[in-house]
Order: sequence, then C-alpha cells, then structure tokens
Amino acid sequence: MKKTALITGASRGIGRELAIIFARENCNLVILARSIDLLESLKTELQAKYKIEVYVIVKDLSKPQSPLEIFEELKQKSIKIDYLVNNAGFGKYGFLHESGSNIEQSMINVNILSLSLLTKLFLNEMVKTGFGKILNVSSVAAFQPGPLMAVYFASKSYVLSFSQALHNEVKDFGITVTALCPGPTKSNFLSNAKLEKSRLFKGGNVAKAADVALFGYRAMMKGKPVAIHGLINKILANSSRFVSRNLAVKITRYKMNSSKKIK
Repeated sequence: MKKTALITGASRGIGRELAIIFARENCNLVILARSIDLLESLKTELQAKYKIEVYVIVKDLSKPQSPLEIFEELKQKSIKIDYLVNNAGFGKYGFLHESGSNIEQSMINVNILSLSLLTKLFLNEMVKTGFGKILNVSSVAAFQPGPLMAVYFASKSYVLSFSQALHNEVKDFGITVTALCPGPTKSNFLSNAKLEKSRLFKGGNVAKAADVALFGYRAMMKGKPVAIHGLINKILANSSRFVSRNLAVKITRYKMNSSKKIK
C-alpha cells in the first residue's frame, strides 16, 4: 500500500521539488499552498507522470485555525499521513520598525504556530501506528541572530530547537523528526523577502531548490535530526560556537546588508 506525504508550501521552490521527489518514489501526496492554479497544475503533472493520487488543499497558514481545518478535512477523507513536510514559511528583509503592521504576526503564525500545530496533530496519529517521518524546513539562519530579518531568523531558531527536541521525544515510537537547514536557495523566497540586494545572495553560494529538496528528502528518510545543506553552510553554522555572540551578530549584519560597513 502506498504511503502518503503532506507537503505545505508545495506550489513553488523547495516544496514543489519535494513533491516531485515523493511522487517519483511512488508516494501519494497531499499538496498545500494558497495558489489553487499552481497546485492543480502540479497535481495534473504528477498524476499523469507517476500514476499516484494527489489531493489538493488551498489554505492560508497565517490563519491560526488552518492547521485544525487541514487535519479535520483529511480525517473526513480517510487520508492517513505517513510523511509530514512543514515547508511553508516566509521572511521579510528590512528594519523591524519600518515593516508593515501585520507582517510579523503572519510570519510567526506560518513559520512557528502552524508548523507546531500541524506537527502535533499528525504526530498523535503517527504514534498510534508506530510509524512516521516529519521534515521541518528550518534554515542556516537558525544558528545566529539576524539583523534586518530579526523575526525570520528567530523563527527558524525555534524550528531547529523544536525539531531536535521532538526527535528525541518520539524516536522510541518509530518516528523521526528532521530539521532541514538550507542556506541561500534559488526560489520565490528571494523575491518575496526582497533580499536581492543583500550580500547573502550576491556571493554566488546559492543552491538550486531541487538539490536542497533531494538532500532534505534523503536526510528525512535516514532519520537524521539535523541536515545542513552545503559544506560552506555547515562551516558557517558551526562557526558561531567559536566567536562571541556580539561578533556573530555583526558578521550576520554585514552579510545581510548591501552597504560596505559592518555595523
């Protein structure tokens, strides 16, 4: 019997590439995002090519009620989730005091609240059956504070910490939780976060979404608690252990900024 994967943020970028990988591995899918057109197009493509079943859910994860609505809808359809991929998330570049009034609340709801609630809801079912794998998409941003994207960096630190703790909690129940930590990646995140001018995306160390997705999929299947994509990103993530917190913040500000000065 085919297993089923639920992937949030599946319409573009890493989420879309993960959907393709799961389909290629003969796994049925529940794909979720806000764009019905992109999801239906992906559904048609994957069903025709891989002969799998794809169920589409259009939902805005910035709304606190969305996780329970998703869970109840799948329960009513008798769709059991074996793999949960919490990929949906977004960031915003710039000074906190200059941002829109509701952007941080939406970001926290998507990056933290919905991820946590979806994990809890489907984890209960996984524990009952003694099997399940969860992939939470964090970031190398999780390893240090991030001036000019303060809330985003903090939210990804939460995802990393949450995933590591949960992995320890559930490993004896036949379940694994993996935190995928990509570095700069070519996806819609770049334009949505308005990061084009930052040094972070000008240095040439920008990964392809398909490569990050495959790396994350393999780490998930192996049950690794943390998966940092790319050698340079691994070095940068671990470098925070050897420099002061204050210096780490200054270095991150320099990388995030488009000016020449470290502030």
